[in-house]
Amino acid sequence: MITGIHHVTAIASDAQRNVDFYAGILGLRLVKKTVNFDDPGTYHLYYGDGLGRPGTILTFFPWPGANRGRRGTGQVTTTLLAVPSGSLDWWKEHLTKSGVTLLPDSAVDEDGNGWLFFDDPDGMRLALTADATSGDGSGSGTVPPERAVRGIWGVNLWEARAEPTVQFLTDVAGFVPQGEGLAFAAAKGEPFDRVVLTAADREAGMSLPRGLMGAGIVHHVAFRVPDDATQAEWRDKLTGLGFHVSPVMDRNYFHSIYFREPGGVLFELATDPPGFTADEAPETLGRELKLPPQYEALRAQLEEVLPPLRVPS
Repeated sequence: MITGIHHVTAIASDAQRNVDFYAGILGLRLVKKTVNFDDPGTYHLYYGDGLGRPGTILTFFPWPGANRGRRGTGQVTTTLLAVPSGSLDWWKEHLTKSGVTLLPDSAVDEDGNGWLFFDDPDGMRLALTADATSGDGSGSGTVPPERAVRGIWGVNLWEARAEPTVQFLTDVAGFVPQGEGLAFAAAKGEPFDRVVLTAADREAGMSLPRGLMGAGIVHHVAFRVPDDATQAEWRDKLTGLGFHVSPVMDRNYFHSIYFREPGGVLFELATDPPGFTADEAPETLGRELKLPPQYEALRAQLEEVLPPLRVPS
């Protein structure tokens, strides 16, 4: 069973600016500083709650000087983050004081609930929503725990056509429709599990461009599976349905398979274990550069190439 969202991975253009925004302004904890396993000359940065629990994780490939991408169909176009109920007034003031421009669709009611939309420094679209979700609020320490981001409430996908993706989510992935719109949740009903579709063929006069990869664009969204055995079952199922599924890839902190859903968004199924404490103690997560075994012999060279990072506190 897919139990919810595991993480969202996007492309950035500057590693320090990325850390300043996500660990500084948004108050997430940098839980792992490693390298892109397919391109070890660049970082792979992971942010989340105090332990980097599945459902709280945002990850980035910061490719220096990467060209700006274009939001469009076949992509996750907005990553929706949950904050505690009644806290949006605080976040509105905090973001504004931090120099973040709130977008016109932002709205907060008299109880401090609603939505705040804004972009990160690379143009990645984010939203905060007030939600009574679980989580301990243990982030980087730059945001009070009672206001802290709890996790990824959901993702918004842009699609040229709704029906193929709707059919996949409901008939294959087991997601359950929420209300009358194109919103879905994992059947298990855990937090951090929403998928919301925006489809050109469902909106009169709507014309959505095809997305282009680059800085500010989500590379993929990963969904949770509890263990390797469940992941293997999913790989067999998806392959049997005609999807082109990657081999299982060991990402040190989870195991992954990748495929594209019918509308073109890159999906990943990631296991919950072993987690980010597999090679670091909880209290020291994210402090040291962690390398997979195949790159350990290159540590000296990589540490010369990778820029030093300062984590806000």
